[in-house]
Amino acid sequence: MTVPLIQQYRVARYLISQKLRGVKRYPLVLMLEPLFRCNLACAGCGKIDYPEETLNRRMSVKECLDAVDECGAPIVSIPGGEPLIHREIVPIVEGIIARKKFVYLCTNALLLKKRIDEFTPSPYLTFSIHLDGDREHHDASVCEKGVFDRAVTAIKIALEKGFRVTVNCTLFQNETAAEVAKFMDFCMELGVEGVTISPGYSYQHAPQQEVFLRRAGSKQLFRDLLRLAKERKQGPKWRFNQSSLFMDFLAGNQSYQCTPWGNPTRNIFGWQKPCYLMSDEGYAASFNELMQDTEWDRYGNGKHPKCADCMVHCGYEPTAVNDTFAHPLKALKVALLGSRTEGPMAPELPITYAAAAHDAPASSLRGIPIMVHTAEQQVS
Repeated sequence: MTVPLIQQYRVARYLISQKLRGVKRYPLVLMLEPLFRCNLACAGCGKIDYPEETLNRRMSVKECLDAVDECGAPIVSIPGGEPLIHREIVPIVEGIIARKKFVYLCTNALLLKKRIDEFTPSPYLTFSIHLDGDREHHDASVCEKGVFDRAVTAIKIALEKGFRVTVNCTLFQNETAAEVAKFMDFCMELGVEGVTISPGYSYQHAPQQEVFLRRAGSKQLFRDLLRLAKERKQGPKWRFNQSSLFMDFLAGNQSYQCTPWGNPTRNIFGWQKPCYLMSDEGYAASFNELMQDTEWDRYGNGKHPKCADCMVHCGYEPTAVNDTFAHPLKALKVALLGSRTEGPMAPELPITYAAAAHDAPASSLRGIPIMVHTAEQQVS
């Protein structure tokens, strides 16, 4: 199963309309976080150390749907926390679907078996289920045994009931390309629509910073993985729920800058500046305020120390989509031939934040690895 044609058509129509109108900054996916509370305590989570009063807060149905209307993006991703904990998650999803928006409900799937009959299969609804590798890796990343098996059971139930299902996988340190390849085979055999895959990002609030991949290591891992995809003689063809140029970026072949406004975030505090991954840069009261008042040029690889190692899809997939529209032949070539997995990698963007980082309060950089890569250092 692939992304339905109706989704491809509506998203393409939206993007073309933005281009024809000359809009410089526009959203592609709204990241809607109706709560921070979760039923797991993952080592790499940026939410679990918030105080109880914050974890007990919820966005109302009206607040959620107003955010969808304000933003106007064709796709809405609902992460958390764990969205299925929210008592009103069903009317939230139904309200988004009624607006002909595509919903990716991101869940650890622990409650999916219990609540799945409250939802109705639709080409506008996808359950994006969190699996960070095989049983051993996933249960280690979520710090609880048995979660992998429960998630896989939920995936099978959702597929049997006719729902669209994808897997959302974050890669951490100490994983090999062979292990990830085996996991991709497993996901394809399950029958999911595709896998959204990204290297981990060092959330400032995450309790275990050491689990996150560094930028050069991320690129090499994806090169090794995509090389295996080219060399394999048998097995299912892997379906990544991402553009070919984003995968090419992960393999070190594109010098992309982040597009933080491409996936704006609305959560219990407001519209988060500048993106889903950075929680201490302030909030806007409205989407227009977010777009107009955020100092976008302060953020991105080489521009801000907190962005130093980030290669996550929520920031770089919009860049890849824009590049696809600007250079369709390049995108087609990568889609047909695959990413280059040998030779020099694309140079890193220049570092411009040294003075700002030196002047910043130490608390604002707590837990954030500041690494300066030159073109010669990036493959080390």
